[in-house]
Amino acid sequence: MDVELDERKKKILKAIIQTYLETGEPVGSRTISKYTDLNLSSATIRNEMSDLEEMGYIIQPHTSAGRIPSDMGYRLYVDELMKEKEQEIADIKSMVIERTDHMEKVLQQVVKLLASSTNYATLITGPEYHHNKVKFIQLSKVNEDQVLAVIVVEGNLVKNQIIDLDETIDDEQILKLNLLLNTQLNGLTIEEINLGIIKKLKEQAGIHSGVISQVVDAVAEAIAVSEEDMPIYTSGATNIFKYPELSDRSRASQLISTFEERQKLVDMLRGTVAEEKENTGIQVYIGNESTLEPFRDCSVVTTTYDMGNGMKGTIAIVGPKRMDYENVVDNLKTLKVQLDSVFKKPDTNT
Repeated sequence: MDVELDERKKKILKAIIQTYLETGEPVGSRTISKYTDLNLSSATIRNEMSDLEEMGYIIQPHTSAGRIPSDMGYRLYVDELMKEKEQEIADIKSMVIERTDHMEKVLQQVVKLLASSTNYATLITGPEYHHNKVKFIQLSKVNEDQVLAVIVVEGNLVKNQIIDLDETIDDEQILKLNLLLNTQLNGLTIEEINLGIIKKLKEQAGIHSGVISQVVDAVAEAIAVSEEDMPIYTSGATNIFKYPELSDRSRASQLISTFEERQKLVDMLRGTVAEEKENTGIQVYIGNESTLEPFRDCSVVTTTYDMGNGMKGTIAIVGPKRMDYENVVDNLKTLKVQLDSVFKKPDTNT
């Protein structure tokens, strides 16, 4: 960064670029005086803007008294932005790896302990992401035919997506697409990224509207829950042999097989988050209330734990209809509180 560009000039340049990106109109000193936290007069801002223009960071269109960013201005802004965000992404990846490793060990221990203390079969899922918002998007050129999109969403989930290009794209165009995407999409959920926003993005992207489509698709994938990636841990399936009504050969075989059919378990447990009871946080499915045929001679008691940042997982206990409900509910309530306290930490990146 140019040594002549002091913090005040940087802030004014940033305000000019962000205002121009939002409005598409040349930016005057009066507008900047309203939006910056510098408490400077319009005259002082005009002087600073004149300096920025002389230095080549902003330019004055022929027909307007306002200024717009030059490519050099965009470059400076994006270099600073990328430097900051690359460090943020590195920190997030490190934290996610550390927390994921810790989480898996804890959940594996929890499911075994729960099976042992209740004498029933137990299941626990890794966390799903709910109502995620886009935090940051970074496009970078891989080669002449491909761009890498790094998408960070709420919950600090990082998604990398290679995008194949149908047209050539240079570094300056990548910079402008980065600015465009982050200005328009940051802070939005996938439901809020509607057709109007996508249309506006494509219009502003011009010949690179196809890249915008692929990035929006990648954002949707990043926000959506990946069923294949969601871990599920089970323990105590053989406890069902302790209960005569569940232990005849065909019924027990069905139950054991169901515990090995990961996708069916995931589908069953996913629905419990929405149905969680507000008062206790616990849901009980008795007999035919279960969505899985083999569990219809059983009772299934579930609750969710909360990792914060929109991430929730589900715990379930499967046993005979004559299970000790009081003991099971007590175990789940205690476990829910313990897991919430272990995992739920304030999000320092918002």
